Amino acid sequence: MIYYVLYELFYGHFKDKDWYVVKALNVFQYVTFRTAYASITALLLSLLFGGKLIEGLRRWNIGQQIREEGPQGHMAKRGTPTMGGVLIVGSVIGSTLLWARLSSVYVWTVVIATLLFGAIGFADDYYKMAKQRSLGLTGKQKLLGQLLVAVGVWVVLFILTKYFASDYSWNVSIPFLKATADPNGKSFIGPYFYLVLIIVVLLGSSNAVNLTDGLDGLAISVTFIAMTALTGFTYLASDARWARYLELTHRPEAAELTVFCGAMAGASLGFLWYNAPPAEVFMGDVGSLAIGGAIGTVAVLTKQEFMLLMVGGVFVIEALSVVLQVGVFKMTKRTTGTGRRMFKMTPLHHHFEMQDWKESKIVFRFLILAILFALLSLSTLKLR
Repeated sequence: MIYYVLYELFYGHFKDKDWYVVKALNVFQYVTFRTAYASITALLLSLLFGGKLIEGLRRWNIGQQIREEGPQGHMAKRGTPTMGGVLIVGSVIGSTLLWARLSSVYVWTVVIATLLFGAIGFADDYYKMAKQRSLGLTGKQKLLGQLLVAVGVWVVLFILTKYFASDYSWNVSIPFLKATADPNGKSFIGPYFYLVLIIVVLLGSSNAVNLTDGLDGLAISVTFIAMTALTGFTYLASDARWARYLELTHRPEAAELTVFCGAMAGASLGFLWYNAPPAEVFMGDVGSLAIGGAIGTVAVLTKQEFMLLMVGGVFVIEALSVVLQVGVFKMTKRTTGTGRRMFKMTPLHHHFEMQDWKESKIVFRFLILAILFALLSLSTLKLR
Protein backbone atom coordinates (compact mmCIF):
# COMPACT_ATOMS: atom_id res chain seq x y z
CA MET A 1 0.00 0.00 0.00
CA ILE A 2 2.77 2.45 0.91
CA TYR A 3 4.69 1.40 -2.23
CA TYR A 4 1.63 2.03 -4.38
CA VAL A 5 0.77 5.42 -2.87
CA LEU A 6 4.25 6.92 -2.57
CA TYR A 7 5.97 5.36 -5.59
CA GLU A 8 3.45 4.23 -8.18
CA LEU A 9 0.99 7.07 -7.59
CA PHE A 10 2.85 10.07 -6.18
CA TYR A 11 6.34 9.56 -7.63
CA GLY A 12 4.97 8.29 -10.93
CA HIS A 13 2.86 11.41 -11.31
CA PHE A 14 5.45 14.01 -10.24
CA LYS A 15 8.75 12.35 -11.25
CA ASP A 16 9.34 14.94 -13.99
CA LYS A 17 9.31 17.70 -11.39
CA ASP A 18 12.66 18.82 -10.05
CA TRP A 19 11.55 18.44 -6.44
CA TYR A 20 13.87 16.97 -3.85
CA VAL A 21 11.05 15.31 -1.92
CA VAL A 22 9.75 13.62 -5.05
CA LYS A 23 13.21 12.38 -6.04
CA ALA A 24 13.67 10.92 -2.58
CA LEU A 25 10.59 8.74 -3.10
CA ASN A 26 12.47 6.84 -5.79
CA VAL A 27 13.98 4.76 -2.97
CA PHE A 28 10.66 2.94 -2.56
CA GLN A 29 11.29 0.95 -5.73
CA TYR A 30 14.15 -0.94 -4.02
CA VAL A 31 13.09 -4.15 -2.32
CA THR A 32 15.97 -3.92 0.17
CA PHE A 33 14.67 -0.58 1.47
CA ARG A 34 11.12 -1.84 1.82
CA THR A 35 12.29 -5.07 3.46
CA ALA A 36 14.15 -3.13 6.14
CA TYR A 37 11.11 -1.00 6.93
CA ALA A 38 8.78 -4.00 6.79
CA SER A 39 10.91 -5.57 9.52
CA ILE A 40 10.77 -2.42 11.63
CA THR A 41 7.03 -2.02 11.08
CA ALA A 42 6.28 -5.62 12.09
CA LEU A 43 8.47 -5.23 15.18
CA LEU A 44 6.70 -2.02 16.21
CA LEU A 45 3.25 -3.52 15.60
CA SER A 46 4.14 -6.47 17.82
CA LEU A 47 5.43 -4.24 20.60
CA LEU A 48 2.51 -1.84 20.30
CA PHE A 49 -0.30 -4.40 20.42
CA GLY A 50 1.38 -7.20 22.38
CA GLY A 51 0.52 -5.88 25.83
CA LYS A 52 -3.09 -5.21 24.86
CA LEU A 53 -3.42 -8.70 23.38
CA ILE A 54 -2.06 -10.32 26.55
CA GLU A 55 -4.54 -8.34 28.66
CA GLY A 56 -7.37 -9.45 26.39
CA LEU A 57 -6.33 -13.11 26.51
CA ARG A 58 -6.25 -12.97 30.32
CA ARG A 59 -9.64 -11.28 30.42
CA TRP A 60 -11.10 -13.96 28.14
CA ASN A 61 -9.44 -16.67 30.24
CA ILE A 62 -7.52 -18.10 27.29
CA GLY A 63 -4.75 -19.94 29.13
CA GLN A 64 -2.31 -22.69 28.27
CA GLN A 65 -3.31 -26.30 28.95
CA ILE A 66 -0.44 -28.55 30.10
CA ARG A 67 -0.09 -32.27 29.40
CA GLU A 68 -0.09 -34.31 32.60
CA GLU A 69 2.68 -36.58 31.26
CA GLY A 70 4.92 -33.62 30.44
CA PRO A 71 7.77 -32.26 32.56
CA GLN A 72 6.47 -31.35 35.99
CA GLY A 73 8.19 -27.96 35.83
CA HIS A 74 5.71 -26.94 33.15
CA MET A 75 2.76 -27.18 35.54
CA ALA A 76 3.60 -23.70 36.79
CA LYS A 77 2.88 -22.41 33.27
CA ARG A 78 -0.72 -23.60 33.34
CA GLY A 79 -3.04 -20.69 32.64
CA THR A 80 -0.41 -18.50 30.91
CA PRO A 81 -2.15 -16.68 28.03
CA THR A 82 -1.84 -18.56 24.74
CA MET A 83 -2.87 -18.02 21.10
CA GLY A 84 -0.37 -15.15 20.98
CA GLY A 85 0.44 -16.27 17.45
CA VAL A 86 -2.41 -14.00 16.38
CA LEU A 87 -0.01 -11.13 17.14
CA ILE A 88 2.70 -12.63 14.92
CA VAL A 89 0.37 -13.31 12.00
CA GLY A 90 -1.30 -9.91 12.28
CA SER A 91 2.02 -8.04 12.42
CA VAL A 92 3.46 -9.95 9.46
CA ILE A 93 0.40 -9.60 7.26
CA GLY A 94 -0.12 -5.94 8.17
CA SER A 95 3.49 -5.03 7.50
CA THR A 96 3.58 -6.99 4.24
CA LEU A 97 0.45 -5.29 2.94
CA LEU A 98 1.97 -1.92 3.76
CA TRP A 99 5.40 -2.39 2.16
CA ALA A 100 5.15 -5.08 -0.55
CA ARG A 101 4.00 -4.70 -4.13
CA LEU A 102 0.51 -6.10 -3.95
CA SER A 103 0.48 -6.98 -7.66
CA SER A 104 2.74 -9.94 -6.86
CA VAL A 105 0.89 -13.27 -6.97
CA TYR A 106 3.65 -14.80 -4.85
CA VAL A 107 2.99 -12.33 -2.05
CA TRP A 108 -0.71 -13.21 -2.00
CA THR A 109 0.12 -16.91 -2.18
CA VAL A 110 2.32 -16.83 0.93
CA VAL A 111 -0.04 -14.45 2.76
CA ILE A 112 -3.08 -16.67 2.16
CA ALA A 113 -1.13 -19.86 2.95
CA THR A 114 0.04 -18.32 6.23
CA LEU A 115 -3.51 -17.31 7.14
CA LEU A 116 -4.86 -20.79 6.33
CA PHE A 117 -2.18 -22.58 8.34
CA GLY A 118 -2.88 -20.11 11.14
CA ALA A 119 -6.60 -20.86 10.88
CA ILE A 120 -5.91 -24.58 11.39
CA GLY A 121 -3.86 -23.74 14.47
CA PHE A 122 -6.55 -21.33 15.68
CA ALA A 123 -9.16 -24.09 15.47
CA ASP A 124 -6.87 -26.42 17.39
CA ASP A 125 -6.26 -23.84 20.12
CA TYR A 126 -9.95 -22.97 20.28
CA TYR A 127 -10.98 -26.58 20.89
CA LYS A 128 -8.33 -26.87 23.60
CA MET A 129 -9.82 -23.86 25.36
CA ALA A 130 -13.39 -25.07 24.85
CA LYS A 131 -12.64 -28.54 26.23
CA GLN A 132 -10.13 -27.30 28.84
CA ARG A 133 -7.66 -30.00 27.87
CA SER A 134 -4.27 -30.21 26.15
CA LEU A 135 -5.63 -31.87 22.99
CA GLY A 136 -7.63 -29.97 20.39
CA LEU A 137 -8.07 -31.19 16.82
CA THR A 138 -7.07 -34.77 16.14
CA GLY A 139 -3.82 -35.43 14.30
CA LYS A 140 -5.74 -36.55 11.20
CA GLN A 141 -7.84 -33.39 11.17
CA LYS A 142 -4.76 -31.15 11.34
CA LEU A 143 -2.93 -33.14 8.68
CA LEU A 144 -5.95 -32.99 6.37
CA GLY A 145 -6.14 -29.22 6.71
CA GLN A 146 -2.41 -28.85 6.09
CA LEU A 147 -2.63 -31.18 3.10
CA LEU A 148 -5.39 -29.08 1.52
CA VAL A 149 -3.34 -25.89 1.91
CA ALA A 150 -0.27 -27.56 0.38
CA VAL A 151 -2.33 -28.75 -2.59
CA GLY A 152 -3.70 -25.21 -2.91
CA VAL A 153 -0.18 -23.78 -3.20
CA TRP A 154 0.60 -26.32 -5.93
CA VAL A 155 -2.63 -25.45 -7.79
CA VAL A 156 -1.64 -21.77 -7.84
CA LEU A 157 1.78 -22.62 -9.29
CA PHE A 158 0.26 -25.05 -11.79
CA ILE A 159 -2.26 -22.48 -13.03
CA LEU A 160 0.38 -19.76 -13.29
CA THR A 161 2.64 -22.06 -15.29
CA LYS A 162 -0.02 -23.50 -17.59
CA TYR A 163 -2.25 -20.51 -18.28
CA PHE A 164 -0.27 -17.35 -17.46
CA ALA A 165 3.14 -18.15 -18.97
CA SER A 166 4.90 -18.12 -15.61
CA ASP A 167 8.42 -19.53 -15.78
CA TYR A 168 8.14 -21.45 -12.51
CA SER A 169 10.16 -24.57 -13.23
CA TRP A 170 9.35 -28.02 -11.93
CA ASN A 171 12.98 -28.80 -11.18
CA VAL A 172 14.48 -29.60 -7.78
CA SER A 173 17.33 -27.25 -6.86
CA ILE A 174 19.82 -29.25 -4.81
CA PRO A 175 22.59 -27.52 -2.80
CA PHE A 176 26.18 -28.17 -3.93
CA LEU A 177 25.01 -29.31 -7.38
CA LYS A 178 25.01 -26.27 -9.64
CA ALA A 179 23.58 -28.20 -12.59
CA THR A 180 20.27 -28.50 -10.73
CA ALA A 181 19.74 -24.74 -11.03
CA ASP A 182 18.95 -25.28 -14.73
CA PRO A 183 15.14 -25.30 -15.11
CA ASN A 184 15.40 -27.93 -17.85
CA GLY A 185 18.27 -29.88 -16.33
CA LYS A 186 18.53 -33.38 -14.94
CA SER A 187 16.59 -32.51 -11.78
CA PHE A 188 13.36 -31.74 -13.66
CA ILE A 189 10.62 -33.91 -12.09
CA GLY A 190 7.45 -32.42 -13.57
CA PRO A 191 4.45 -30.83 -11.82
CA TYR A 192 2.89 -34.00 -10.39
CA PHE A 193 5.97 -35.33 -8.64
CA TYR A 194 6.55 -31.76 -7.50
CA LEU A 195 3.17 -31.86 -5.78
CA VAL A 196 4.52 -34.62 -3.52
CA LEU A 197 7.57 -32.49 -2.72
CA ILE A 198 5.42 -29.47 -1.86
CA ILE A 199 3.26 -31.59 0.45
CA VAL A 200 6.31 -32.97 2.25
CA VAL A 201 7.91 -29.53 2.63
CA LEU A 202 4.81 -27.70 3.87
CA LEU A 203 3.57 -30.41 6.21
CA GLY A 204 7.08 -31.06 7.46
CA SER A 205 7.92 -27.42 8.15
CA SER A 206 4.61 -26.54 9.82
CA ASN A 207 4.70 -29.56 12.13
CA ALA A 208 8.41 -29.15 12.86
CA VAL A 209 7.89 -25.60 14.15
CA ASN A 210 4.88 -26.82 16.11
CA LEU A 211 6.99 -29.50 17.82
CA THR A 212 9.75 -26.99 18.62
CA ASP A 213 7.32 -24.69 20.41
CA GLY A 214 7.69 -26.16 23.90
CA LEU A 215 9.94 -23.82 25.87
CA ASP A 216 9.77 -20.10 26.56
CA GLY A 217 11.33 -18.22 23.65
CA LEU A 218 12.63 -21.33 21.86
CA ALA A 219 10.53 -21.56 18.68
CA ILE A 220 10.32 -17.82 18.07
CA SER A 221 14.04 -17.17 18.54
CA VAL A 222 14.91 -20.00 16.16
CA THR A 223 12.31 -18.60 13.75
CA PHE A 224 14.04 -15.22 13.78
CA ILE A 225 17.39 -16.77 12.84
CA ALA A 226 15.88 -19.02 10.15
CA MET A 227 13.81 -16.20 8.62
CA THR A 228 16.80 -13.86 8.58
CA ALA A 229 18.78 -16.43 6.59
CA LEU A 230 15.78 -17.12 4.34
CA THR A 231 15.45 -13.39 3.69
CA GLY A 232 18.98 -13.42 2.30
CA PHE A 233 18.32 -16.47 0.12
CA THR A 234 15.08 -14.98 -1.20
CA TYR A 235 16.72 -11.71 -2.18
CA LEU A 236 19.69 -13.41 -3.87
CA ALA A 237 17.46 -15.82 -5.80
CA SER A 238 15.28 -12.95 -7.05
CA ASP A 239 18.18 -10.76 -8.22
CA ALA A 240 19.44 -11.76 -11.69
CA ARG A 241 23.03 -10.67 -11.08
CA TRP A 242 23.44 -12.49 -7.77
CA ALA A 243 21.55 -15.58 -8.95
CA ARG A 244 23.79 -15.83 -12.03
CA TYR A 245 26.97 -15.25 -10.04
CA LEU A 246 26.06 -17.75 -7.30
CA GLU A 247 24.43 -20.18 -9.76
CA LEU A 248 21.08 -20.19 -8.00
CA THR A 249 17.71 -20.87 -9.62
CA HIS A 250 16.66 -17.35 -10.60
CA ARG A 251 13.19 -16.47 -9.30
CA PRO A 252 12.44 -12.84 -10.32
CA GLU A 253 8.81 -13.15 -9.17
CA ALA A 254 10.04 -13.93 -5.66
CA ALA A 255 11.54 -10.46 -5.10
CA GLU A 256 8.58 -9.24 -3.06
CA LEU A 257 8.78 -12.31 -0.84
CA THR A 258 11.88 -10.68 0.62
CA VAL A 259 9.57 -8.09 2.16
CA PHE A 260 7.42 -10.84 3.68
CA CYS A 261 10.46 -12.63 5.12
CA GLY A 262 11.75 -9.39 6.60
CA ALA A 263 8.35 -8.76 8.17
CA MET A 264 8.37 -12.26 9.70
CA ALA A 265 11.83 -11.65 11.16
CA GLY A 266 10.70 -8.35 12.67
CA ALA A 267 7.51 -9.84 14.08
CA SER A 268 9.54 -12.66 15.63
CA LEU A 269 11.66 -10.16 17.55
CA GLY A 270 8.56 -8.30 18.68
CA PHE A 271 6.90 -11.47 19.94
CA LEU A 272 10.12 -12.58 21.64
CA TRP A 273 9.86 -9.43 23.78
CA TYR A 274 6.83 -11.03 25.47
CA ASN A 275 7.75 -14.69 25.00
CA ALA A 276 11.26 -14.52 26.50
CA PRO A 277 11.63 -16.54 29.74
CA PRO A 278 9.51 -16.34 31.79
CA ALA A 279 6.95 -16.07 29.01
CA GLU A 280 4.03 -13.68 29.38
CA VAL A 281 2.27 -15.32 26.43
CA PHE A 282 2.62 -18.43 24.27
CA MET A 283 2.16 -18.44 20.50
CA GLY A 284 -0.05 -21.54 20.47
CA ASP A 285 -0.69 -23.62 17.37
CA VAL A 286 -2.10 -20.57 15.61
CA GLY A 287 1.43 -19.16 15.67
CA SER A 288 3.57 -22.26 15.19
CA LEU A 289 1.57 -23.71 12.30
CA ALA A 290 1.38 -20.30 10.58
CA ILE A 291 5.14 -19.75 10.93
CA GLY A 292 5.99 -23.23 9.71
CA GLY A 293 3.59 -22.94 6.80
CA ALA A 294 5.03 -19.56 5.84
CA ILE A 295 8.61 -20.84 5.95
CA GLY A 296 7.72 -23.87 3.83
CA THR A 297 5.78 -21.81 1.28
CA VAL A 298 8.63 -19.32 0.86
CA ALA A 299 11.07 -22.21 0.40
CA VAL A 300 8.88 -23.70 -2.34
CA LEU A 301 8.37 -20.40 -4.17
CA THR A 302 12.10 -19.59 -4.11
CA LYS A 303 13.26 -23.13 -4.98
CA GLN A 304 15.04 -23.56 -1.63
CA GLU A 305 13.24 -26.72 -0.51
CA PHE A 306 16.39 -28.70 0.22
CA MET A 307 18.27 -25.72 1.62
CA LEU A 308 15.44 -25.43 4.15
CA LEU A 309 16.79 -28.56 5.84
CA MET A 310 19.88 -26.58 6.80
CA VAL A 311 18.29 -23.16 7.31
CA GLY A 312 15.80 -24.69 9.76
CA GLY A 313 18.21 -27.27 11.15
CA VAL A 314 16.91 -26.99 14.73
CA PHE A 315 13.34 -27.55 13.56
CA VAL A 316 14.51 -30.61 11.62
CA ILE A 317 16.33 -32.06 14.64
CA GLU A 318 13.28 -31.58 16.85
CA ALA A 319 10.97 -33.30 14.36
CA LEU A 320 13.50 -36.06 13.69
CA SER A 321 13.77 -36.84 17.41
CA VAL A 322 10.02 -37.54 17.51
CA VAL A 323 10.16 -39.74 14.40
CA LEU A 324 13.08 -41.74 15.79
CA GLN A 325 11.44 -42.09 19.20
CA VAL A 326 8.22 -43.45 17.73
CA GLY A 327 10.02 -45.67 15.22
CA VAL A 328 12.38 -47.26 17.74
CA PHE A 329 9.57 -47.77 20.26
CA LYS A 330 7.34 -49.55 17.75
CA MET A 331 10.18 -51.65 16.33
CA THR A 332 11.43 -52.83 19.73
CA LYS A 333 7.91 -53.51 20.95
CA ARG A 334 7.25 -55.66 17.91
CA THR A 335 10.52 -57.61 18.25
CA THR A 336 10.94 -57.87 22.02
CA GLY A 337 7.46 -57.19 23.33
CA THR A 338 8.72 -54.23 25.35
CA GLY A 339 9.02 -50.84 23.71
CA ARG A 340 12.26 -48.97 24.28
CA ARG A 341 12.93 -45.27 23.88
CA MET A 342 15.94 -43.46 22.45
CA PHE A 343 15.23 -40.33 24.49
CA LYS A 344 13.69 -39.76 27.89
CA MET A 345 11.05 -37.61 26.23
CA THR A 346 10.48 -35.94 22.88
CA PRO A 347 10.65 -33.46 21.23
CA LEU A 348 14.37 -33.27 21.97
CA HIS A 349 14.23 -30.18 24.20
CA HIS A 350 12.14 -32.17 26.69
CA HIS A 351 14.85 -34.85 26.82
CA PHE A 352 17.31 -32.28 28.14
CA GLU A 353 14.70 -31.00 30.58
CA MET A 354 14.43 -34.51 31.99
CA GLN A 355 18.20 -34.41 32.51
CA ASP A 356 17.76 -31.37 34.78
CA TRP A 357 18.99 -28.78 32.30
CA LYS A 358 17.53 -25.37 33.06
CA GLU A 359 15.04 -24.14 30.51
CA SER A 360 17.01 -20.99 29.70
CA LYS A 361 20.18 -23.04 29.06
CA ILE A 362 18.34 -25.29 26.61
CA VAL A 363 16.89 -22.30 24.76
CA PHE A 364 20.22 -20.51 24.44
CA ARG A 365 22.08 -23.64 23.33
CA PHE A 366 19.45 -24.41 20.70
CA LEU A 367 19.68 -20.77 19.60
CA ILE A 368 23.45 -21.17 19.15
CA LEU A 369 22.75 -24.23 17.00
CA ALA A 370 20.24 -22.22 14.94
CA ILE A 371 22.83 -19.50 14.30
CA LEU A 372 25.37 -22.15 13.30
CA PHE A 373 22.93 -23.77 10.86
CA ALA A 374 22.11 -20.36 9.36
CA LEU A 375 25.79 -19.54 8.84
CA LEU A 376 26.44 -22.96 7.31
CA SER A 377 23.52 -22.53 4.93
CA LEU A 378 24.78 -19.11 3.82
CA SER A 379 28.27 -20.52 3.31
CA THR A 380 26.91 -22.98 0.74
CA LEU A 381 26.23 -20.08 -1.62
CA LYS A 382 29.84 -20.33 -2.78
CA LEU A 383 29.97 -24.13 -2.66
CA ARG A 384 28.26 -24.92 -5.93
